[in-house]
Amino acid sequence: MKKKSRDVQTISVYLGASPGKNPLYAEKVKELGCWIGKNGFDLVYGGSKIGLMGMLAESALEAGAYVTGVEPQFFIDSVLQLDKLDELIVTKTMAERKAKIIELADIFIAFPGGTGTLEEISEIMSAISLKLIDGVCIVYNLNGYYDHLEALLDHMTEEGLVLPENRNKIHFCRTLPEIASVIESGT
Repeated sequence: MKKKSRDVQTISVYLGASPGKNPLYAEKVKELGCWIGKNGFDLVYGGSKIGLMGMLAESALEAGAYVTGVEPQFFIDSVLQLDKLDELIVTKTMAERKAKIIELADIFIAFPGGTGTLEEISEIMSAISLKLIDGVCIVYNLNGYYDHLEALLDHMTEEGLVLPENRNKIHFCRTLPEIASVIESGT
C-alpha cells in the first residue's frame, strides 16, 4: 500500500455514480484519473466502485495516485465501495462525507454528474466566495455539459447577485490541458 504524502496536493472530483449515456464520459474520466496519478496528485472522491466514480478511481490508482474514498455507512452496507482504495473513510451521513472531502482537498473539480455533483460543487463555489475555504474550483465543461450552469452564473453576475471577483474564482474548462493550466496558475 502507498503512503500518503503531506506535500502532495489533493484533488477532489465530484461526478456521477452512473456511467452516463455518452461513451466520451468514460474515456475522459479515465484520462483525468490517469493525469491525476501521473502528475503526482492525490485523489479524494466519494468512494464508489460503480459508474464514472469507479472508473476515475481505478485509473488514478493504476497511474500511481494515492486514492482516498469517503463513503457513508449506508453505501458500505450496499457494498458500493471500491475495495482496493489506499484509504477508505466511513461517515455516518452524506453531510459528513461532503465535509470530510472538503477538509482533505485542495483542488475541486466537477466532472459531468447529476444532482449530487451539482450540489457538491455549488457548496464549493459558495465556500470559496465566502473565503471559508482556499481552493481551486474547476467545472469540467466536457462537450458543453455545463454550458447552462456557466450561463446562469454569468447571468447572476450581470444581475449583481454574484460579485465578479467571486465569479472569476469558478473556472469552466473544456479540456484537460485547460484544467492543468488553471491548477498550475493556482487561481
